Amino acid sequence: MITQAILADAEALLAACRARGLRLATAESCTGGLIAAALTAIAGSSDVLERGFVTYSNAAKTEMLGVPADLIARVGAVSEPVARAMADGALARSTADISIAVTGVAGPGGGTATKPVGLVCFGRARRGGATHSESVVFPGDRTKVRAVTVAHALTMMRQAI
Repeated sequence: MITQAILADAEALLAACRARGLRLATAESCTGGLIAAALTAIAGSSDVLERGFVTYSNAAKTEMLGVPADLIARVGAVSEPVARAMADGALARSTADISIAVTGVAGPGGGTATKPVGLVCFGRARRGGATHSESVVFPGDRTKVRAVTVAHALTMMRQAI
């Protein structure tokens, strides 16, 4: 699932962070740690990747990242407000400079008319800066959705540099 293209993107991101003295944190739901896995597949990544949170359940999002339970109840775990809160929580609970958060419906089940299979919400935060979010609906099966989510997350982190 971690392709050569993803590894190349991860390596480029790590090099860019190294050149600027930046550290990263991940907060992952639907990818289950694949973003951190892509980064740690590169030898020497420990000087850039500060930590990763795998917060698959709603309780984990609240306990580990401080996402308000009432926010999840109100807008759902798969939403831009929750993705932003996850990204902010990852920064607040680490010494990282940039965080990425992902929450989505990887499938094959779980989709609804308003939150279809393939919907992924991203949150990206930079210490001292604004938190950005976006949503993308990716086509494909569970494996494909998770892989393109990792690739998109790496791109978003590079954009924050």
